[in-house]
Amino acid sequence: MKKIQVLLFCLLMGAASLVNAQDTYGGLALYTLRDDMASDAKTTLQAVADAGYKYIEAAGYDNGKFYGMTPVEFKKVLKEIGLKPISSHQATVTLENADAMIADVKAAGFKYFVIPIPPMGLFTFQEEGMVMGMTGGAENLAGILDTLGEKCKKAGLKLLYHNHDFEFKKDENGVVVIDYLLENCNPKFVNFQMDLFWVTKAGADPVAYFKKYPKRFKIWHVKDMNEDGWFAPVGTGSIDFGSIQAQKKLSGMKYYMVEQDKTFTMEPLEAIKVSHEGLKKFGFN
Repeated sequence: MKKIQVLLFCLLMGAASLVNAQDTYGGLALYTLRDDMASDAKTTLQAVADAGYKYIEAAGYDNGKFYGMTPVEFKKVLKEIGLKPISSHQATVTLENADAMIADVKAAGFKYFVIPIPPMGLFTFQEEGMVMGMTGGAENLAGILDTLGEKCKKAGLKLLYHNHDFEFKKDENGVVVIDYLLENCNPKFVNFQMDLFWVTKAGADPVAYFKKYPKRFKIWHVKDMNEDGWFAPVGTGSIDFGSIQAQKKLSGMKYYMVEQDKTFTMEPLEAIKVSHEGLKKFGFN
């Protein structure tokens, strides 16, 4: 009788674990929770896991630490909570600090080193209207990315460039920056993180880019667009994630990260829960 009870208990525990595994999927860009991470990183990371996310992308590196923790400490905390480090946004990278920064990203357990904006002072931003741009030209940026990408590859990391909307528009020289990067950066060293919101905001078609440049978009940022054309939780806006998701193999997507730059009247920790549920509508898993 005891053997039967033990067997039943094991079966029930196994079933519970399976349900939990099925409810745990997808990644979160921690930029969404930047204020919460700054005030209490460990509690916030636990909330991310509790919301059902499986892996994360960091956006809080400063002076050799991730959210105030050494790379090894941060890796340990993530493991204890049950979150996997996949990618890290490294906005402050330069040709001079790259080697040390790459070593830290590697030590924290990440696979992807992501350049979130044109680095080294090339990015421009106007607060009013959130108008973004860059100086220096596409050729200059491509050269920087190739150099950093080669360094990453030698260290066992993969470099990705993350887009906003301005890269999909012609610059002052008539060059579409993202097209130039895709056509001229060495794919052995440089690939891309496609932010689906910003592509849509620019009036471009993500699927068209997948078809023209297959297998180049290794990670997606997934956030929806509200009726005013701004950020919304996944599944509550107008972006057709279904047709985009159907082409994930063509795109080369390995991971996707929910991100919401601003959550407006909704608390960020609540917004990530709404987005996690919204992912199910489009077959994300």
